[in-house]
Amino acid sequence: MRVPARLVPLIAVTAASALLTGCFSGGDGDSASGQGKRIRLAMMQPPRSGLSPLSDDAFKLSRWSTAETLVKLDADGDAEPALATEWKQSGPSWSFTLRDGVTFHDGTKLTAQAVVNSLTRAAAASPKPRILDGVDLTAKADGDKVTVTTATEDPLVPQRLSSPQLSILAAKAYRGKTVNPVGAGTGPFELTKANGTSSAALDRYDGYWGKKAKAPGIDVRFVPDGTARAAALRSGEADIVEAVPVSQAAVLDQDLITEVPMPRTNTLYLNTEKGAFKDAAVRAAAREAVDAESIVKGVYEGRADVAEGLLGPALPWAAELRKPVRRAKAGDPAGKTITLGTFTDRAELPEVAAALQQQLQKAGFKVKLDVREYANIESDALAGEFDAFILSRATVLDSGDPAAYLYSDFASDGSFNISQLADADVDKALGKAGRTPTGDARRKAVIAAEAAVLGTDAAVPMLHERVIQGDAAGVTDAAHDPRERELVTADTYLK
Repeated sequence: MRVPARLVPLIAVTAASALLTGCFSGGDGDSASGQGKRIRLAMMQPPRSGLSPLSDDAFKLSRWSTAETLVKLDADGDAEPALATEWKQSGPSWSFTLRDGVTFHDGTKLTAQAVVNSLTRAAAASPKPRILDGVDLTAKADGDKVTVTTATEDPLVPQRLSSPQLSILAAKAYRGKTVNPVGAGTGPFELTKANGTSSAALDRYDGYWGKKAKAPGIDVRFVPDGTARAAALRSGEADIVEAVPVSQAAVLDQDLITEVPMPRTNTLYLNTEKGAFKDAAVRAAAREAVDAESIVKGVYEGRADVAEGLLGPALPWAAELRKPVRRAKAGDPAGKTITLGTFTDRAELPEVAAALQQQLQKAGFKVKLDVREYANIESDALAGEFDAFILSRATVLDSGDPAAYLYSDFASDGSFNISQLADADVDKALGKAGRTPTGDARRKAVIAAEAAVLGTDAAVPMLHERVIQGDAAGVTDAAHDPRERELVTADTYLK
């Protein structure tokens, strides 16, 4: 039986710091042309696809400020200029004017053809980036402009193009079978080394088109073990620590941690295609068995919010629009055996799985647990190999709009459909939400789509997380981004 991380003696935390000793290759750095030292960054998840921007690794490139997109999002999720300075819609086509004077880290210039090359590669990828689920997108160069066209009129094209998975890289990045971002971005930091799943290094790019980075560089270490990440902050081995586990927050200097409400939901996905949960009544029984409040108090120590739906308090309009959902009546589990999966990369999830195992067993299920590192379990989860799967899922990660997440996870052809859901009413509601123009009407359509999903019990939202980030005393202006797109920016430095 796994011992809860919060019960690990403090000496174990100290011992874990030894795992990081010497792991950051960067020294104090040369601050002659900037401010402070190189920043040592401990990240939670190792790259899963060689830092390809066509995968979730894109968000690492974004958080390191090395790869950029045509558009970025403001705090409200509205589109702002980045590599594109302006855009105009004409039916299903959007024309984007590119910023002058931008060079890639390999010295080549940002051109319309370079943008077309990146977007075309993304659109043709298999699997597609999540932000393009259900979207047929083409890009064409027109002087200093790029025309992006979708098969049907899409009000979210600018927001889609803000996704880090649609980062624009130099032509050299695409010469092989896989996309290699080393030395190919446009951001204030140049990725100079990528050492597999262990580390990466970035240097300030002095030819950057915008504000120059204050820090001379970033040294990244991938540390899946949450106790070791927290220990790195305590021992001074790391300057910025991503995703400090709730269990470790209490043993850290509270002045060094920041709690950020996240548009992230801890959800129990139920396999609707086969096994025990093919039966809607059995899914309803599982839903009624879940006691989310006890999980929030016991596992998250109160540092989370009990879920009322898939969309949480980071999107306050969701609660205002939400109405009661009609669901199936719970049946009798009758001792059915189910396999419940989750992963270790987020330290709380194994404890959540253990708590859920007890709750489901009390309701009459027999529950087997399968807990692994995410890289070793994702493919099985997507293939429907589990009866149930616990996932910590960002709900507006890609576009700032939850419609893309809902489509990806619950549409019949969604690329992240762990529940294997294929429901005509859900597809109809998701399609309407995706077509509705931005604003109040779209928000209402999104909530209607959420209700359609919840009505199937394909997903049981349990809680909304808050991320805890650790910043050493000398760190100034590290980003605390609910969307997990920014971390070290041009303004971040270490005294």
